[in-house]
Amino acid sequence: MPTLLLVRHGRSTANTAGILAGWTPGVDLDDTGRTQADALADRLAGIPLAQVVSSPLERCRQTLEPLLATRPELGPAALDERLGECHYGDWTGRPLAELAKEPLWRTVQDHAAAAAFPGGESLRELSHRTVTAVREWDEKIAAEHGPEAVWVACSHGDVIKAVVADALGLHLDHFQRISVEPCSITAIRYTPQRPFVLRVGDTGSLASLAPRPDAHAPSGDAVVGGETGTG
Repeated sequence: MPTLLLVRHGRSTANTAGILAGWTPGVDLDDTGRTQADALADRLAGIPLAQVVSSPLERCRQTLEPLLATRPELGPAALDERLGECHYGDWTGRPLAELAKEPLWRTVQDHAAAAAFPGGESLRELSHRTVTAVREWDEKIAAEHGPEAVWVACSHGDVIKAVVADALGLHLDHFQRISVEPCSITAIRYTPQRPFVLRVGDTGSLASLAPRPDAHAPSGDAVVGGETGTG
């Protein structure tokens, strides 16, 4: 099955200011975020990509601009609202330092499956819509481009953590144990048997994620004895 590269958007002005941006319009990448986006295009240069999908929010679309400029055959990115940030409702636009004093903060941290944002959505709803989206896209790309295809989805921190938790079989209450930095890449390969989580929050070289037609393990099976090529 295809390999999904989940890209968290580059650092944004809201990240720098310590604000919970949510779906606030006009939140752009800051200078560091734009540098990260430029580097992302170089990091993906050796990997054939079949499709690029994105959250509709500006900071995700801006993160993909350098990549699509160097590989125009992939553009424009397909926009999917299901990959958009959590709807934080009344928490949107507020400083994180202020939100940390709210009683709900501890629920978000320790019992995420019970957390619902006032005037927004619950983290369970976030998990359902985002996992459904990536699995549907993965099946579509497999049908159109074959099982060795690699595709990119650009999204947000909580979205990516929820998708990783599902792929690892973790209860949603544990998703805060997962860390994904701005402009990091998380790689997941879905198979009929199970998902394989290949990278989480990676900010380095991605060369080993290119398709490998000489792979020894049957599709959907884990390599026995460790990684291929290691002792």
